[in-house]
Amino acid sequence: MTYKIVETFNLSKTYYLKKGGYLRGHKREFKAMDNVNISIKEGEIFGLLGLNGAGKTTLIQILSTLLQPTSGYALVDGFNILKKPIAAKSRIALMLESDMLYYRLTGYSNLKFFCKLYNIPNYKEKINRISKEFGLKKWLDQLVEKYSSGMKMKLSLMRTILLERKITFLDEPTLGLDVKSVAFMINKIKKMNSTIFLTSHNMSVVEKLCDRIAFINKGKIIKIGNKDDIKRFEQSEIKILVEIKENKNQLKNELINLDFVNDVIENENKKNELIVLLNNREDYQDLLSILVNYKIRKIKEQELSLEDLFLNLI
Repeated sequence: MTYKIVETFNLSKTYYLKKGGYLRGHKREFKAMDNVNISIKEGEIFGLLGLNGAGKTTLIQILSTLLQPTSGYALVDGFNILKKPIAAKSRIALMLESDMLYYRLTGYSNLKFFCKLYNIPNYKEKINRISKEFGLKKWLDQLVEKYSSGMKMKLSLMRTILLERKITFLDEPTLGLDVKSVAFMINKIKKMNSTIFLTSHNMSVVEKLCDRIAFINKGKIIKIGNKDDIKRFEQSEIKILVEIKENKNQLKNELINLDFVNDVIENENKKNELIVLLNNREDYQDLLSILVNYKIRKIKEQELSLEDLFLNLI
């Protein structure tokens, strides 16, 4: 049986906001989290997707004991975050973008401080090794305030990795980075020896990294599961891209009149391509029996992206 290293039970967080000034009794509720129930298996990379303000950071702050829930509770490696927060926290490494760095210290002093704070053995050797891997070796003696955004993110991830914890929370670890830096961070996160809980609104990052994903909107979990299973379940029709050498209009007219074809759309970007919408996957054979009569260059199924799925869900 797979061990659930993180579990939440009706976890909620409500804020009471002033309404119409500071008169007593004039308050309104804002639910940052609304009865969230998730579980994360040991060793997996779990992704939480949501728009800005959806509740992603709030959930991470509660699970890492930085914030108290209004109701509900969670278990982190078997420890209740409300009853045994110190024990739960000892299992956790946390990266909140690049916010947990001291900008008026050097990169090396930042890493050394956290290593000594958490009693990391052989920290000098480990800092030397990881700084070479991340390409920051020559920058370690510089003040962090002089670092670029990408360098700060790298240093923040280095600090997190050095703590060597069983569970790692990464809140928007690629926010604001260029394409090359994002690819670098993805590669390093994949190699981490830890259970990872990752939040992001970057669909591409989550799709490349995560074993399972959850979608959160307005504090509520609206879908959770394996990303491929979710996409197959949510995809109501099958999209087939067909590239044809000639007689495109003839093929379109023939297909559009068939019962198993929902629609045939011309690709605006490529004049020799059609997108055929099928009712279900079982209709493939009937489609192929027609396509063999034409000079077809390519047939490819277009999968539903996580971005398409998220937009459909919200």
